[in-house]
Amino acid sequence: MNESTSPLGMTLEMREQVSSWFEQPLGRSLLACEAERLRALLPGLYASNVLQLGRLGGIDLFESCNAPQRFLLESSPVSGDSGVRALPESLPFEHNSIDMVLLPHTLDFCLDPHRVLREVERVLMPESHIVILGFNPYSFWGLKRSMIRRSRRHAPWNGHFIGVHRMKDWLKLLQFEVTHGSMMYYRPPLQKSASLDRFRVLDKLGDRWWPMMGGAYLLAAKKRVEGMTPIQPRWKLSVVRSGKAAQEAATRGIAAKKPDGKQALG
Repeated sequence: MNESTSPLGMTLEMREQVSSWFEQPLGRSLLACEAERLRALLPGLYASNVLQLGRLGGIDLFESCNAPQRFLLESSPVSGDSGVRALPESLPFEHNSIDMVLLPHTLDFCLDPHRVLREVERVLMPESHIVILGFNPYSFWGLKRSMIRRSRRHAPWNGHFIGVHRMKDWLKLLQFEVTHGSMMYYRPPLQKSASLDRFRVLDKLGDRWWPMMGGAYLLAAKKRVEGMTPIQPRWKLSVVRSGKAAQEAATRGIAAKKPDGKQALG
């Protein structure tokens, strides 16, 4: 691995840009919106242990999760018993050992999103969930990104911006069933807090009038394994010990359909 590449598969400069951007007004505003959606979703997903691939800002994205064991994979040295320093492309967990994995824009800023997804599928228990936060290329955000020359893009505009439909196709190939999908943050990507506040009304209008044009999306999917009944293993991790447990969505066009043809609105 190149010396300038961090353990999370990004260059050191890119990792610092991403971390810095989520501390700025626009990044904090988006992260607060995403955390609100997660607070509504996570209590309904059973998990005895959860894994988050990368930290964004200072918000605890697992705040509403009741899992007693939580792990945070970081690129830099970590503190506490729940921290793991490792590659998302090579997770230091056993097969079928994790109940939920959260990827907060992890796929937007890693070098090999497919490989990361395969690793997540490997470590997840059957019938367990993957939860993905990503940037929507078909939005004000995607429009701004397309107007910036590739060589001049900085975080978050140098991210992959993987579309919802493509992400769902990738998940389907790995035998995941999408159970929840929602768009969020219909405001244009403005830097000043006052400007963002003036456009807050767009978040309410967007869910109704242009539900596929949110700046970001949330997807939750369940790992399906035909002919298998999930059995909780005697959980073991050789890298670290676990520490103590630390709106309605716009679903048109995103929510998965159940076998009976009804939509699953999450």
